[in-house]
Amino acid sequence: MAERDLTTLDLESLWHPLTQHRGLDQSPPLRIESASGCFIVDSEGRRYLDGVSGLWCVNIGHGRSELAEVAREQMERLAYVPLTFSHEPAIRLASKLVDLLGYEGRVYFSNSGSEANEAAIKIARQYHAQSGAPPGRVKIIARHRGYHGNTLGALSATGQAERRQGYEPLLPGFLFVDAPDPYRNPGDAAAALEEAILREGPETVAGFLMEPIIAGGGVLVPDDAYLPKVREICDRHGVLLMLDEVVNAFGRTGAMFAHRHWGVEPDILTLAKGIASGYMPLAATVVKSHVFEAFGGTPGDLSHFRHVNTYGGHPVATAVGLRNVEIIEREDLVSRARETGASIMTRLKGLLDHPNVGDVRGKGLLIGIELVEDQATKRPLDWKPLAAIVRRCLGQGVIIGRNTNTSPGLGNVLILAPPLVIAPDETDLLLSALECALYEELPAG
Repeated sequence: MAERDLTTLDLESLWHPLTQHRGLDQSPPLRIESASGCFIVDSEGRRYLDGVSGLWCVNIGHGRSELAEVAREQMERLAYVPLTFSHEPAIRLASKLVDLLGYEGRVYFSNSGSEANEAAIKIARQYHAQSGAPPGRVKIIARHRGYHGNTLGALSATGQAERRQGYEPLLPGFLFVDAPDPYRNPGDAAAALEEAILREGPETVAGFLMEPIIAGGGVLVPDDAYLPKVREICDRHGVLLMLDEVVNAFGRTGAMFAHRHWGVEPDILTLAKGIASGYMPLAATVVKSHVFEAFGGTPGDLSHFRHVNTYGGHPVATAVGLRNVEIIEREDLVSRARETGASIMTRLKGLLDHPNVGDVRGKGLLIGIELVEDQATKRPLDWKPLAAIVRRCLGQGVIIGRNTNTSPGLGNVLILAPPLVIAPDETDLLLSALECALYEELPAG
């Protein structure tokens, strides 16, 4: 089929996410034909360095034929069965995750980060209802600027006003506290959590849901004291600590799981994206044993988790996910992400000499560059220059990201999250394109 025909079909048939379609006929989306390593290739043969790993997910890089073979073999053996039965790939991946985490727990599989968080919210509420808590222990505390998904419950826990506009009123029982932001708000964010719990009444709060490092909200990295304080506060008030590592996990931050940077363990953990590196839709909600045990009862008493996903724990997806995790281990991509990230951060710190660069932050290969009108006031730069920088990088064959549709006035963070396999020459290409675009769009003089 001719290129013109495919473009016409696209414009007539597809509804692209996060895209304003009015005027799209003048500048249609790139049609991607193939991908390998850290590069994707469009329909005209142009190569682009994928500096954001698709949507933060292609941790092991594109074009791994090994995973295609795993998928083919599994499809031939067993293409589908619901997890009301059982099958080997789901068993082995669940066991692998529990082993990696290092504590006893159970794994519930679904298809996306939104679904994993939706399950986590339901689990937290049902856990308290069946654990002798006073009736009404249902509230979920989350954080401003955090993102947890687009399903109704997950969106209700998302502290990004622009994501919520047009879909409200959302679900009751959700409230928000400030996230730690050492650049803009160096105060004690953990104390704000405890104040919220006490203000609401601990007997009404089921859980605290947070990303260890807020990703789409601007790559907000907490100080080292924050997460241990949060863990202690949750323990003191009987609140479940629910960590959303949909973006953070599987080496992205230079640790297999980001919470390991701070030596804490969650009661509930949600995973997606890097669990299968985007090769298959797959997500997981992992609970510690004390949470799982609250769902024990007798058949017919409704104490079990009354939640199901048709494709949750799909045999092909879990087989691919297991091999993906094995590749991350085999190639030591966690260490590679940590070392490459440190090298990138060293170079990016040089950008702080630019008057519009306010902060450079991140862990591993999850990095944000916050742009401001001037360094003294820290007034956020308007989103339009950031969009221009992203476009200029694209023109140089490099894809970078920026935070969009989050909090009004705070769409001012450029984002780098390349595949963990990125090589030194590719890193140089990525950073050179960024530096060139920054200085061309925002001349320092």
